Amino acid sequence: MNRGLWCRSAVELAAMIRTREVSCVEVAESVFRRIAAHNGRVNAIVVECADEALRAAERKDREVARGATLGPLHGVPVTIKENVDVAGQATTNGLPAFANLIAPDHSPVVRNLLDAGAIIVGRTNTPELSMRGTTVNPLRGRTLNPWDDDASPGGSSGGAAAACAMGFGPVHHGNDIGGSLRFPAFACGVATVKPTFGRVPAFNPSASAERGLLAQLISVQGVICREVRDVRLATRVLAGGDPRDPWWMPVPFDGPRIEPPLRVAVTNEPHGYPIHPQIVAGIERAADVLSDAGYAVERVTTPSIMKPAAAWFDVLVSEIAHFLGPVARDHGSETIQAIFEHFQRIGNPVDSAGYRQGIADRTALTREWNVFLDRYPLVLCPFLMRSMYPWDHDAQGFEQVRDLFLSAIYSIGINYLSLPGGVVPIGFADGRPAGVQIVGRRFREDLILDAMEAVEASVGILSHTLWEREDAPAPTTDGRSPATTSPCEPRWTCSWSSRTVRRR
Repeated sequence: MNRGLWCRSAVELAAMIRTREVSCVEVAESVFRRIAAHNGRVNAIVVECADEALRAAERKDREVARGATLGPLHGVPVTIKENVDVAGQATTNGLPAFANLIAPDHSPVVRNLLDAGAIIVGRTNTPELSMRGTTVNPLRGRTLNPWDDDASPGGSSGGAAAACAMGFGPVHHGNDIGGSLRFPAFACGVATVKPTFGRVPAFNPSASAERGLLAQLISVQGVICREVRDVRLATRVLAGGDPRDPWWMPVPFDGPRIEPPLRVAVTNEPHGYPIHPQIVAGIERAADVLSDAGYAVERVTTPSIMKPAAAWFDVLVSEIAHFLGPVARDHGSETIQAIFEHFQRIGNPVDSAGYRQGIADRTALTREWNVFLDRYPLVLCPFLMRSMYPWDHDAQGFEQVRDLFLSAIYSIGINYLSLPGGVVPIGFADGRPAGVQIVGRRFREDLILDAMEAVEASVGILSHTLWEREDAPAPTTDGRSPATTSPCEPRWTCSWSSRTVRRR
Protein backbone atom coordinates (compact mmCIF):
# COMPACT_ATOMS: atom_id res chain seq x y z
CA MET A 1 0.00 0.00 0.00
CA ASN A 2 1.24 3.51 -0.83
CA ARG A 3 1.34 5.05 2.61
CA GLY A 4 2.90 8.42 1.83
CA LEU A 5 6.15 10.25 2.46
CA TRP A 6 5.99 9.85 6.24
CA CYS A 7 7.06 6.20 5.99
CA ARG A 8 10.17 6.86 3.88
CA SER A 9 13.68 6.54 5.27
CA ALA A 10 15.94 9.53 5.83
CA VAL A 11 18.23 8.26 3.07
CA GLU A 12 15.32 8.11 0.63
CA LEU A 13 13.86 11.48 1.59
CA ALA A 14 17.19 13.29 1.35
CA ALA A 15 17.73 11.83 -2.13
CA MET A 16 14.19 12.66 -3.29
CA ILE A 17 14.52 16.25 -2.07
CA ARG A 18 17.93 16.62 -3.68
CA THR A 19 16.59 15.50 -7.07
CA ARG A 20 13.44 17.64 -6.62
CA GLU A 21 11.19 14.60 -6.79
CA VAL A 22 9.45 15.94 -3.68
CA SER A 23 9.58 19.20 -1.77
CA CYS A 24 10.56 19.72 1.85
CA VAL A 25 7.10 21.14 2.51
CA GLU A 26 5.44 18.01 1.11
CA VAL A 27 7.56 15.83 3.37
CA ALA A 28 6.84 17.93 6.46
CA GLU A 29 3.11 18.07 5.75
CA SER A 30 2.97 14.29 5.33
CA VAL A 31 4.69 13.76 8.68
CA PHE A 32 2.41 16.24 10.46
CA ARG A 33 -0.66 14.50 9.05
CA ARG A 34 0.68 11.25 10.46
CA ILE A 35 1.35 12.90 13.83
CA ALA A 36 -2.14 14.42 13.90
CA ALA A 37 -3.70 11.05 13.14
CA HIS A 38 -1.84 8.94 15.71
CA ASN A 39 0.12 10.87 18.31
CA GLY A 40 -3.00 11.37 20.39
CA ARG A 41 -2.93 7.68 21.19
CA VAL A 42 0.76 7.13 21.94
CA ASN A 43 1.75 10.59 23.29
CA ALA A 44 5.28 10.27 21.90
CA ILE A 45 5.68 13.87 20.71
CA VAL A 46 4.82 16.21 23.56
CA VAL A 47 5.62 19.51 21.84
CA GLU A 48 4.71 19.81 18.18
CA CYS A 49 6.81 22.33 16.22
CA ALA A 50 4.54 22.58 13.18
CA ASP A 51 4.70 26.31 12.50
CA GLU A 52 8.49 26.55 12.79
CA ALA A 53 8.99 23.34 10.83
CA LEU A 54 6.83 24.40 7.90
CA ARG A 55 8.57 27.78 7.72
CA ALA A 56 11.92 25.97 7.76
CA ALA A 57 10.71 23.62 5.01
CA GLU A 58 9.77 26.60 2.81
CA ARG A 59 13.24 28.09 3.32
CA LYS A 60 14.88 24.80 2.45
CA ASP A 61 12.80 24.48 -0.71
CA ARG A 62 14.06 27.90 -1.77
CA GLU A 63 17.62 26.70 -1.17
CA VAL A 64 16.98 23.69 -3.41
CA ALA A 65 15.50 25.96 -6.09
CA ARG A 66 18.53 28.22 -6.20
CA GLY A 67 20.98 25.31 -6.35
CA ALA A 68 22.51 25.79 -2.92
CA THR A 69 24.79 23.16 -1.43
CA LEU A 70 22.58 20.79 0.53
CA GLY A 71 23.43 18.99 3.73
CA PRO A 72 23.05 15.21 4.11
CA LEU A 73 19.73 15.62 5.98
CA HIS A 74 18.35 18.54 3.97
CA GLY A 75 14.60 18.68 4.60
CA VAL A 76 14.53 15.47 6.66
CA PRO A 77 12.16 15.57 9.69
CA VAL A 78 13.73 14.82 13.09
CA THR A 79 12.60 14.94 16.72
CA ILE A 80 14.58 15.99 19.79
CA LYS A 81 14.19 14.50 23.25
CA GLU A 82 13.06 16.92 25.97
CA ASN A 83 16.28 16.61 27.97
CA VAL A 84 18.52 18.32 25.40
CA ASP A 85 18.61 22.03 24.59
CA VAL A 86 16.85 23.52 21.60
CA ALA A 87 17.28 27.31 21.64
CA GLY A 88 14.13 29.10 22.80
CA GLN A 89 12.37 25.92 23.95
CA ALA A 90 12.03 24.36 27.40
CA THR A 91 14.37 21.57 28.44
CA THR A 92 11.94 20.01 30.90
CA ASN A 93 13.60 16.63 31.49
CA GLY A 94 10.15 15.44 32.48
CA LEU A 95 9.89 17.68 35.55
CA PRO A 96 7.07 20.22 36.11
CA ALA A 97 9.60 22.41 37.93
CA PHE A 98 11.58 22.73 34.65
CA ALA A 99 8.58 23.48 32.44
CA ASN A 100 9.88 27.00 31.85
CA LEU A 101 13.61 26.26 31.75
CA ILE A 102 14.22 27.89 28.35
CA ALA A 103 17.41 26.92 26.55
CA PRO A 104 19.62 29.91 25.61
CA ASP A 105 21.28 28.06 22.71
CA HIS A 106 21.28 24.76 20.84
CA SER A 107 23.10 21.73 22.21
CA PRO A 108 25.81 20.33 19.89
CA VAL A 109 23.61 17.48 18.62
CA VAL A 110 20.81 19.88 17.70
CA ARG A 111 23.26 22.24 16.04
CA ASN A 112 24.78 19.37 14.02
CA LEU A 113 21.37 18.15 12.87
CA LEU A 114 20.27 21.64 11.84
CA ASP A 115 23.57 22.32 10.07
CA ALA A 116 22.98 19.11 8.09
CA GLY A 117 19.63 20.50 6.93
CA ALA A 118 17.29 18.58 9.24
CA ILE A 119 13.93 20.03 10.29
CA ILE A 120 12.76 19.63 13.90
CA VAL A 121 9.11 18.55 13.90
CA GLY A 122 8.70 17.97 17.63
CA ARG A 123 10.05 17.19 21.08
CA THR A 124 9.73 13.67 22.47
CA ASN A 125 8.79 12.50 25.93
CA THR A 126 11.18 11.33 28.65
CA PRO A 127 10.71 10.17 32.25
CA GLU A 128 11.65 12.39 35.19
CA LEU A 129 15.37 13.18 35.07
CA SER A 130 15.58 10.64 32.22
CA MET A 131 16.29 7.96 34.80
CA ARG A 132 13.68 5.25 34.30
CA GLY A 133 13.28 2.23 32.05
CA THR A 134 9.86 3.48 31.01
CA THR A 135 8.49 6.84 29.83
CA VAL A 136 5.97 8.69 31.97
CA ASN A 137 6.14 11.89 33.98
CA PRO A 138 3.82 14.32 35.82
CA LEU A 139 4.32 17.08 33.24
CA ARG A 140 3.68 15.32 29.90
CA GLY A 141 1.96 12.12 30.92
CA ARG A 142 2.62 8.60 29.71
CA THR A 143 3.97 7.44 26.35
CA LEU A 144 2.45 4.20 25.09
CA ASN A 145 4.25 1.42 23.27
CA PRO A 146 2.80 1.43 19.71
CA TRP A 147 2.67 -2.38 19.69
CA ASP A 148 1.00 -2.99 23.05
CA ASP A 149 -0.66 -0.48 25.39
CA ASP A 150 0.33 -2.52 28.44
CA ALA A 151 4.02 -2.78 27.48
CA SER A 152 6.63 -0.18 28.31
CA PRO A 153 7.95 1.82 25.34
CA GLY A 154 11.29 1.72 27.11
CA GLY A 155 13.15 4.55 28.69
CA SER A 156 14.39 7.02 28.88
CA SER A 157 14.10 7.75 25.15
CA GLY A 158 10.70 6.06 24.98
CA GLY A 159 9.06 9.01 23.27
CA ALA A 160 11.70 8.91 20.54
CA ALA A 161 11.29 5.18 19.90
CA ALA A 162 7.48 5.31 19.92
CA ALA A 163 7.55 8.25 17.50
CA CYS A 164 9.99 6.33 15.33
CA ALA A 165 7.91 3.16 15.16
CA MET A 166 4.72 5.15 14.47
CA GLY A 167 6.19 6.98 11.47
CA PHE A 168 6.56 10.48 12.90
CA GLY A 169 9.65 11.05 10.75
CA PRO A 170 12.68 8.81 10.21
CA VAL A 171 15.26 10.19 12.72
CA HIS A 172 14.76 10.60 16.46
CA HIS A 173 17.33 11.92 18.92
CA GLY A 174 17.94 10.19 22.24
CA ASN A 175 20.69 9.55 24.77
CA ASP A 176 22.01 6.67 26.84
CA ILE A 177 23.64 6.33 30.27
CA GLY A 178 22.38 2.85 31.12
CA GLY A 179 20.42 1.82 28.05
CA SER A 180 18.20 4.81 27.28
CA LEU A 181 18.64 4.45 23.52
CA ARG A 182 18.63 0.66 23.47
CA PHE A 183 15.76 -0.11 25.89
CA PRO A 184 13.30 1.86 23.71
CA ALA A 185 14.68 0.47 20.46
CA PHE A 186 14.24 -3.07 21.84
CA ALA A 187 10.75 -2.25 23.13
CA CYS A 188 9.44 -0.63 19.95
CA GLY A 189 11.11 -2.79 17.33
CA VAL A 190 13.47 -0.17 15.90
CA ALA A 191 17.24 0.29 15.60
CA THR A 192 19.90 2.32 17.37
CA VAL A 193 23.59 2.54 18.14
CA LYS A 194 24.94 3.78 21.44
CA PRO A 195 28.11 5.50 20.20
CA THR A 196 31.52 5.31 21.80
CA PHE A 197 32.16 7.94 24.45
CA GLY A 198 33.80 10.88 22.67
CA ARG A 199 32.20 10.18 19.29
CA VAL A 200 29.30 12.68 19.62
CA PRO A 201 29.73 16.01 21.41
CA ALA A 202 27.47 16.71 24.37
CA PHE A 203 26.63 19.92 26.24
CA ASN A 204 23.49 21.63 27.50
CA PRO A 205 23.80 25.43 27.62
CA SER A 206 20.87 25.52 30.07
CA ALA A 207 22.70 23.36 32.64
CA SER A 208 23.49 25.14 35.89
CA ALA A 209 26.37 22.79 36.76
CA GLU A 210 28.60 20.18 35.18
CA ARG A 211 27.69 16.50 35.44
CA GLY A 212 29.66 14.05 37.54
CA LEU A 213 32.81 12.57 36.04
CA LEU A 214 31.39 9.11 35.38
CA ALA A 215 28.22 10.54 33.88
CA GLN A 216 30.42 12.51 31.50
CA LEU A 217 32.35 9.36 30.56
CA ILE A 218 29.36 7.04 30.24
CA SER A 219 26.41 9.08 28.92
CA VAL A 220 26.25 9.49 25.13
CA GLN A 221 23.99 11.05 22.50
CA GLY A 222 22.56 9.14 19.56
CA VAL A 223 19.56 8.44 17.34
CA ILE A 224 16.77 5.90 17.02
CA CYS A 225 15.59 5.01 13.51
CA ARG A 226 13.46 2.41 11.79
CA GLU A 227 16.24 1.50 9.38
CA VAL A 228 19.91 0.86 10.12
CA ARG A 229 21.06 2.94 7.14
CA ASP A 230 19.38 5.96 8.75
CA VAL A 231 21.14 5.26 12.06
CA ARG A 232 24.42 5.33 10.15
CA LEU A 233 23.62 8.55 8.29
CA ALA A 234 22.35 10.43 11.33
CA THR A 235 25.13 9.23 13.66
CA ARG A 236 27.68 10.52 11.15
CA VAL A 237 25.95 13.89 11.32
CA LEU A 238 25.84 13.93 15.12
CA ALA A 239 29.56 13.14 15.28
CA GLY A 240 30.60 16.60 14.06
CA GLY A 241 32.87 18.37 16.54
CA ASP A 242 31.92 21.13 18.96
CA PRO A 243 34.41 23.07 21.11
CA ARG A 244 31.97 23.10 24.03
CA ASP A 245 32.66 19.41 24.64
CA PRO A 246 36.33 18.89 25.59
CA TRP A 247 35.82 15.11 25.52
CA TRP A 248 34.89 15.02 21.81
CA MET A 249 37.44 13.15 19.68
CA PRO A 250 38.03 13.74 15.93
CA VAL A 251 38.11 10.05 14.99
CA PRO A 252 37.10 9.09 11.41
CA PHE A 253 33.72 7.38 11.32
CA ASP A 254 34.92 4.62 8.98
CA GLY A 255 37.82 2.73 10.48
CA PRO A 256 40.51 0.73 8.70
CA ARG A 257 39.43 -2.34 6.79
CA ILE A 258 39.68 -5.67 8.58
CA GLU A 259 40.56 -8.66 6.42
CA PRO A 260 37.59 -11.02 6.19
CA PRO A 261 36.18 -13.05 7.72
CA LEU A 262 35.53 -10.67 10.60
CA ARG A 263 35.30 -12.60 13.86
CA VAL A 264 32.14 -12.34 15.96
CA ALA A 265 32.02 -13.69 19.50
CA VAL A 266 28.59 -14.95 20.55
CA THR A 267 27.41 -15.28 24.13
CA ASN A 268 24.09 -15.80 25.82
CA GLU A 269 25.49 -16.48 29.28
CA PRO A 270 22.67 -15.45 31.65
CA HIS A 271 24.81 -15.04 34.79
CA GLY A 272 22.07 -16.50 36.93
CA TYR A 273 19.13 -14.72 35.31
CA PRO A 274 16.36 -16.96 33.85
CA ILE A 275 16.91 -15.85 30.27
CA HIS A 276 13.82 -16.07 28.09
CA PRO A 277 14.01 -18.94 25.54
CA GLN A 278 12.82 -16.64 22.73
CA ILE A 279 15.70 -14.27 23.51
CA VAL A 280 18.10 -17.20 23.22
CA ALA A 281 16.46 -18.19 19.95
CA GLY A 282 16.85 -14.64 18.67
CA ILE A 283 20.56 -14.64 19.40
CA GLU A 284 20.92 -17.98 17.62
CA ARG A 285 18.99 -16.64 14.65
CA ALA A 286 21.21 -13.54 14.47
CA ALA A 287 24.33 -15.72 14.75
CA ASP A 288 23.14 -17.82 11.82
CA VAL A 289 22.42 -14.69 9.78
CA LEU A 290 25.90 -13.30 10.41
CA SER A 291 27.49 -16.66 9.59
CA ASP A 292 25.58 -16.80 6.31
CA ALA A 293 26.74 -13.22 5.61
CA GLY A 294 30.39 -14.29 5.80
CA TYR A 295 31.29 -13.51 9.42
CA ALA A 296 33.35 -16.00 11.44
CA VAL A 297 30.92 -16.64 14.29
CA GLU A 298 32.23 -18.37 17.42
CA ARG A 299 30.55 -19.25 20.72
CA VAL A 300 33.05 -18.09 23.32
CA THR A 301 33.33 -16.88 26.89
CA THR A 302 33.75 -13.12 27.02
CA PRO A 303 35.34 -11.10 29.80
CA SER A 304 33.03 -10.54 32.73
CA ILE A 305 30.01 -8.36 32.08
CA MET A 306 28.89 -8.77 35.69
CA LYS A 307 31.81 -6.76 37.07
CA PRO A 308 31.13 -3.59 35.05
CA ALA A 309 27.36 -4.02 35.56
CA ALA A 310 27.87 -4.25 39.33
CA ALA A 311 30.16 -1.23 39.23
CA TRP A 312 27.43 0.73 37.43
CA PHE A 313 25.32 0.29 40.55
CA ASP A 314 28.07 0.56 43.13
CA VAL A 315 30.03 3.50 41.71
CA LEU A 316 27.90 5.33 39.15
CA VAL A 317 24.72 5.18 41.24
CA SER A 318 26.66 6.73 44.13
CA GLU A 319 27.57 9.62 41.84
CA ILE A 320 23.99 9.89 40.54
CA ALA A 321 22.67 9.97 44.10
CA HIS A 322 25.03 12.85 44.89
CA PHE A 323 24.27 14.94 41.80
CA LEU A 324 20.67 14.05 40.91
CA GLY A 325 19.33 12.79 44.23
CA PRO A 326 18.66 16.30 45.62
CA VAL A 327 16.83 17.28 42.41
CA ALA A 328 14.66 14.17 42.63
CA ARG A 329 13.86 14.89 46.28
CA ASP A 330 13.08 18.56 45.67
CA HIS A 331 11.21 18.33 42.37
CA GLY A 332 10.44 14.69 41.56
CA SER A 333 7.36 12.60 42.15
CA GLU A 334 7.12 10.00 44.89
CA THR A 335 7.60 7.35 42.22
CA ILE A 336 10.96 8.64 40.99
CA GLN A 337 12.12 9.20 44.57
CA ALA A 338 11.31 5.56 45.39
CA ILE A 339 13.08 4.34 42.25
CA PHE A 340 16.22 6.31 43.18
CA GLU A 341 16.14 4.55 46.55
CA HIS A 342 15.75 1.18 44.83
CA PHE A 343 18.79 1.92 42.64
CA GLN A 344 20.93 2.28 45.74
CA ARG A 345 19.58 -0.94 47.29
CA ILE A 346 20.45 -3.02 44.20
CA GLY A 347 24.18 -2.44 44.59
CA ASN A 348 26.56 -1.45 47.34
CA PRO A 349 27.00 2.33 47.01
CA VAL A 350 30.57 3.38 47.67
CA ASP A 351 31.99 6.19 49.77
CA SER A 352 34.44 8.78 48.43
CA ALA A 353 37.40 6.39 48.75
CA GLY A 354 35.44 3.65 47.01
CA TYR A 355 34.49 6.09 44.26
CA ARG A 356 38.12 6.93 43.58
CA GLN A 357 39.05 3.24 43.58
CA GLY A 358 36.09 2.43 41.35
CA ILE A 359 37.24 4.87 38.69
CA ALA A 360 40.72 3.32 38.81
CA ASP A 361 39.29 -0.21 38.54
CA ARG A 362 37.15 0.84 35.60
CA THR A 363 40.34 1.21 33.56
CA ALA A 364 41.26 -2.42 34.19
CA LEU A 365 37.78 -3.63 33.22
CA THR A 366 37.89 -1.62 29.99
CA ARG A 367 41.39 -2.84 29.19
CA GLU A 368 40.27 -6.47 29.51
CA TRP A 369 37.42 -5.89 27.07
CA ASN A 370 39.64 -3.92 24.69
CA VAL A 371 42.09 -6.84 24.52
CA PHE A 372 39.23 -9.26 23.87
CA LEU A 373 37.78 -7.02 21.15
CA ASP A 374 41.19 -6.89 19.49
CA ARG A 375 40.69 -10.60 18.79
CA TYR A 376 36.91 -10.48 18.26
CA PRO A 377 35.96 -7.06 16.78
CA LEU A 378 32.24 -7.72 17.43
CA VAL A 379 30.28 -9.43 20.19
CA LEU A 380 26.71 -10.65 19.65
CA CYS A 381 24.92 -10.86 22.98
CA PRO A 382 21.56 -10.27 24.66
CA PHE A 383 20.40 -6.78 25.38
CA LEU A 384 17.45 -7.58 27.64
CA MET A 385 17.26 -11.19 28.84
CA ARG A 386 13.49 -11.10 29.26
CA SER A 387 10.54 -10.09 27.12
CA MET A 388 9.48 -6.47 27.34
CA TYR A 389 8.09 -5.63 30.75
CA PRO A 390 4.83 -3.81 31.67
CA TRP A 391 4.83 -0.05 31.37
CA ASP A 392 4.80 0.49 35.16
CA HIS A 393 7.07 -2.44 36.07
CA ASP A 394 9.62 -0.31 37.91
CA ALA A 395 6.91 1.48 39.90
CA GLN A 396 5.66 -1.75 41.46
CA GLY A 397 8.49 -2.10 43.99
CA PHE A 398 12.10 -2.96 44.65
CA GLU A 399 11.98 -6.52 43.31
CA GLN A 400 10.64 -5.27 39.96
CA VAL A 401 13.38 -2.66 39.64
CA ARG A 402 15.96 -5.26 40.58
CA ASP A 403 14.53 -7.70 38.02
CA LEU A 404 14.63 -5.09 35.29
CA PHE A 405 18.29 -4.31 35.79
CA LEU A 406 19.44 -7.87 36.40
CA SER A 407 17.89 -8.70 33.05
CA ALA A 408 19.82 -5.80 31.51
CA ILE A 409 23.38 -6.44 32.70
CA TYR A 410 24.51 -6.52 29.05
CA SER A 411 23.18 -2.97 28.77
CA ILE A 412 24.55 -1.24 31.85
CA GLY A 413 27.81 -3.17 31.74
CA ILE A 414 28.56 -1.94 28.23
CA ASN A 415 27.73 1.62 29.33
CA TYR A 416 30.17 1.42 32.22
CA LEU A 417 32.91 0.43 29.78
CA SER A 418 32.01 3.27 27.36
CA LEU A 419 31.94 0.78 24.48
CA PRO A 420 29.64 1.21 21.47
CA GLY A 421 26.69 -1.12 21.16
CA GLY A 422 23.75 -1.39 18.78
CA VAL A 423 20.33 -2.95 19.12
CA VAL A 424 18.49 -4.28 16.06
CA PRO A 425 15.12 -6.08 15.97
CA ILE A 426 15.23 -9.87 15.72
CA GLY A 427 11.54 -10.72 16.08
CA PHE A 428 9.23 -11.11 19.06
CA ALA A 429 9.21 -12.49 22.60
CA ASP A 430 5.82 -13.11 24.19
CA GLY A 431 4.29 -11.23 21.27
CA ARG A 432 6.27 -8.05 21.92
CA PRO A 433 9.24 -6.78 19.88
CA ALA A 434 12.66 -8.07 20.85
CA GLY A 435 16.16 -7.36 19.63
CA VAL A 436 19.77 -8.43 19.94
CA GLN A 437 22.79 -6.34 20.90
CA ILE A 438 26.01 -6.10 18.89
CA VAL A 439 28.98 -4.62 20.77
CA GLY A 440 32.14 -3.45 19.06
CA ARG A 441 35.55 -1.95 19.45
CA ARG A 442 35.85 1.67 20.51
CA PHE A 443 35.03 3.99 17.59
CA ARG A 444 34.00 1.11 15.32
CA GLU A 445 30.33 1.93 15.07
CA ASP A 446 30.77 1.29 11.35
CA LEU A 447 31.44 -2.41 11.98
CA ILE A 448 28.46 -2.66 14.33
CA LEU A 449 26.21 -1.03 11.74
CA ASP A 450 27.44 -3.39 9.02
CA ALA A 451 26.45 -6.39 11.14
CA MET A 452 23.14 -4.78 12.10
CA GLU A 453 22.33 -4.27 8.42
CA ALA A 454 22.97 -7.96 7.77
CA VAL A 455 20.49 -8.90 10.52
CA GLU A 456 17.98 -6.34 9.28
CA ALA A 457 18.21 -7.70 5.73
CA SER A 458 17.09 -11.08 7.06
CA VAL A 459 14.48 -9.96 9.60
CA GLY A 460 13.06 -6.97 7.72
CA ILE A 461 11.90 -3.57 8.98
CA LEU A 462 9.74 -4.45 11.97
CA SER A 463 7.75 -1.22 11.83
CA HIS A 464 6.33 -2.36 8.51
CA THR A 465 4.66 -5.23 10.37
CA LEU A 466 3.19 -2.71 12.80
CA TRP A 467 1.78 -0.66 9.95
CA GLU A 468 0.35 -3.77 8.29
CA ARG A 469 -1.58 -4.43 11.49
CA GLU A 470 -2.81 -0.85 11.35
CA ASP A 471 -3.86 -1.28 7.73
CA ALA A 472 -5.75 -4.50 8.43
CA PRO A 473 -9.48 -3.71 8.48
CA ALA A 474 -11.25 -4.46 11.74
CA PRO A 475 -14.52 -6.40 11.51
CA THR A 476 -17.72 -4.43 11.92
CA THR A 477 -20.31 -5.31 14.54
CA ASP A 478 -22.40 -7.10 11.89
CA GLY A 479 -19.41 -9.09 10.67
CA ARG A 480 -18.98 -7.23 7.38
CA SER A 481 -15.64 -5.78 6.27
CA PRO A 482 -15.38 -2.02 6.78
CA ALA A 483 -14.83 0.40 3.95
CA THR A 484 -11.22 0.99 2.98
CA THR A 485 -9.76 4.23 4.32
CA SER A 486 -6.63 6.20 3.57
CA PRO A 487 -3.55 5.05 5.50
CA CYS A 488 -3.13 8.62 6.70
CA GLU A 489 -6.52 8.58 8.38
CA PRO A 490 -6.69 7.48 12.03
CA ARG A 491 -7.86 3.94 12.75
CA TRP A 492 -8.32 4.64 16.41
CA THR A 493 -9.75 7.54 18.38
CA CYS A 494 -7.27 10.38 18.87
CA SER A 495 -7.54 12.41 22.06
CA TRP A 496 -5.20 15.37 21.87
CA SER A 497 -4.75 16.86 25.32
CA SER A 498 -3.56 20.41 25.85
CA ARG A 499 -2.23 19.16 29.18
CA THR A 500 0.31 16.82 27.64
CA VAL A 501 0.82 18.05 24.07
CA ARG A 502 1.55 21.62 23.05
CA ARG A 503 1.65 23.17 19.61
CA ARG A 504 4.35 25.73 19.04
